[in-house]
Amino acid sequence: MKTVYTCFSTDVIHEGHLNLIKEAKKYGNVIVGVLSDEAMIRYNRFPTISFEERFALIKNIEGIKKVIEQKDIMYDRVIEELHPDYVIHGDNWKQGPMKAIRENVRSLLQVYGGKLIDVPYTRNEKVKRIDERIREKVAMPEYRRKRLRQLLKMREIVKTLEVHSGLTGLIAEKTVVDHEGELDQFDAMWISSLCDSTAKGKPDIELVDMTSRFRTIDDVMEVTTKPIIFDGDTGGLIEHFVYTVRTLERMGVSAVIIEDKTGLKKNSLFGTEVEQTQDTIEHFCEKIKAGKNIQLTDDFMIIARIESLILEQGMEDALERAYAYVKAGADGIMIHSRKKDPAEIFAFCDAFRKVDKETPIVVVPTSFNQVTETELAAHGVNIVIYANQLTRSAFPAMEQTAKDILINHRAKEADGRLMPIKDILTLIDEL
Repeated sequence: MKTVYTCFSTDVIHEGHLNLIKEAKKYGNVIVGVLSDEAMIRYNRFPTISFEERFALIKNIEGIKKVIEQKDIMYDRVIEELHPDYVIHGDNWKQGPMKAIRENVRSLLQVYGGKLIDVPYTRNEKVKRIDERIREKVAMPEYRRKRLRQLLKMREIVKTLEVHSGLTGLIAEKTVVDHEGELDQFDAMWISSLCDSTAKGKPDIELVDMTSRFRTIDDVMEVTTKPIIFDGDTGGLIEHFVYTVRTLERMGVSAVIIEDKTGLKKNSLFGTEVEQTQDTIEHFCEKIKAGKNIQLTDDFMIIARIESLILEQGMEDALERAYAYVKAGADGIMIHSRKKDPAEIFAFCDAFRKVDKETPIVVVPTSFNQVTETELAAHGVNIVIYANQLTRSAFPAMEQTAKDILINHRAKEADGRLMPIKDILTLIDEL
């Protein structure tokens, strides 16, 4: 008999999947691939059950000849190994980023005369509700909170984008690109103190209180599922920081990053141009320990941000602090620099990795933005944060539109740069 192949990336089997299997059986023996966790993440789906559980779920479907693991989002390897006569899939992959996967399959089958079968996607209220419940489950605090740790195990580098509202959260959540036959997207979101303050029209001096900043988290969490890293500035007084940790953990935030400075907060990129005071190693370690002691789960991460290079205190001071902070319980180290090239960041990472192979390193390449994620990963970086790009791109665009309206006394001249309202509305999910 001929061989028919399909691949599932789901935690729940519903009638749509069963209809696909039923149709596949008409053409021959059915082999089903179960997408690996790593591949699912590239596919913009985060599993809520283990791969083994998903594998067993598929194996229990009647009429399947064989179940295998598909390790890649593209089908090159599996088609080379199985040489299926047919590949069958729901026709929903004819639109959006999934078109790249379909094109990949079509071109591979074309080489030896295999055929592609698009089955009408099952659309009804029951299936829609099941899909919604899976998404709602992924967004729950207990699932979202641990996701950053999971990503660190599965991704070479965790790509993190700044968000400061529900709408920017949706951009980070839903932006998927097809580039050179590969799908790519952001893995996590960064809620920046600078961008949160700017969105509220306030200076970046820790003026916006935590209650207000927690509301921003709520706005983002309500419409997204990806893990959140929170910019905790200095963390404040130790007595206050423990409450911040407890609240963030309860909300489902994955990590807080606190910087080792004291006094009135000034943006790090000012460096020594303004007066900034670095905390003592001993006091900052006490703050880390207090935060770790108050945690209720092992999922939440406290990441220590080192300002030694910013404040021109030297590499030895930065490394001494890094080792001390890890010993105090920090779950990661963020090293910051305002140099225009990444040389000192690379030097820090290389030296740190000689001593510590495991602790995650976080980098924010704002001033040295020519460096690629691949280069950062080669030096042991685990998380890259694009810390303010959405805010910085939005402001000049909005300002120019405002000027055009004032100059021309109408909005027509700005229209060519504007996104259609319909496209914005499709970005926002309806229940």
